[in-house]
Amino acid sequence: MPKPLQKPLQRRALLTAGLGAGLSAAGTLASPALAQQSAPELRWRLNSAYARSLDILFGASESLAKAVAEATDGRFQIQVSAAGEAIPADGLLDAVGSGKAEMGHAPASFGMAKNPAFALATAMPFGLNARGQNAWWLQGGAAELFAEIFSKNGLVALPGGNTGAQMGGWFRKEIKTVGDLQGLKLRVGGLGATVLAKLGAAVQATPGPEIYAALESKALDAAEWIGPHDDEKLGLQKVAPIYHYPGFWEGGALLHFWINAEAWKGLPKTYRAILQAAAAQVNADVQARYDARNPQALRRLVSGGAQLRPFPQDVMEAALKASNEVYADLSAKTPDFKRIYDAMKTFRNEEYLWFQVAEYTYDNFMIRARARG
Repeated sequence: MPKPLQKPLQRRALLTAGLGAGLSAAGTLASPALAQQSAPELRWRLNSAYARSLDILFGASESLAKAVAEATDGRFQIQVSAAGEAIPADGLLDAVGSGKAEMGHAPASFGMAKNPAFALATAMPFGLNARGQNAWWLQGGAAELFAEIFSKNGLVALPGGNTGAQMGGWFRKEIKTVGDLQGLKLRVGGLGATVLAKLGAAVQATPGPEIYAALESKALDAAEWIGPHDDEKLGLQKVAPIYHYPGFWEGGALLHFWINAEAWKGLPKTYRAILQAAAAQVNADVQARYDARNPQALRRLVSGGAQLRPFPQDVMEAALKASNEVYADLSAKTPDFKRIYDAMKTFRNEEYLWFQVAEYTYDNFMIRARARG
């Protein structure tokens, strides 16, 4: 089980502070205030796209459910199911949009078949980093841009965690040139699959639990998953020891809690505010957990035989060129994609203008200082 996000009393105070009707003089919504409003008892279902073994990703849904229950004195209960237990992961967005479940937790890229613009809400090759993706969603207008597209599919989305920059994956042979990608049987998802296919890779959508066996049997030559903390659970260094980085296709993968639009509309305002506050808390906590756990996991993986290798510069440049060609093609075919991609690109360029001045300069100095001991 994941660690609680906060101690119960601290969490209730946080989630119920400033929610409007029934506020106490101290600015917190005490449980009697909920009772005075005849708050209904609700039972919702939340389907996660992740296995229970993924403590951070599956744990995000458990943490949300726990926070909401505690803030409402148990009157709003959310039952969490793991991938495949109630609904297959690839059918999650359809299930929530149609009302088969009130909620889900998954990357927006699962909706690419509906509209390729869905992928931009998660991550894209050479897109925003984790901080930039969160900033774009919360302060840069992305939430409003995506709301119309999501609502057409019966969905409301709340940010539900970011993995940070992901790794490039596990390879049985090192990638030294762009030519090494030709015919490579590679497990990768999202828009990264389109870009790597353009570079000649034979991309596949192998489910996470099947990656180890596929690599061991040579049905796959390589596979990307997430990052050290989650990758370690699969033991992939035993069958594909080359650990490439960075995962340029997901520089900061933002996940979302998905809510059926009609269910959202029918929520009492207090419950809606509590759910928003709980999701915001989980959104911050997920990335903090990855940032805290990935360093130790990376050390253990290297000790266990993983060989860290950066993607060569010419591979990165070729991938960037292929990405821009993919985006131009999608923009020409899909107005929604063009509208959102253009907005993201403008925001990304402004973010890196700022990052290169202070953030990158500081980080680069500290990385060199660490190397000097």
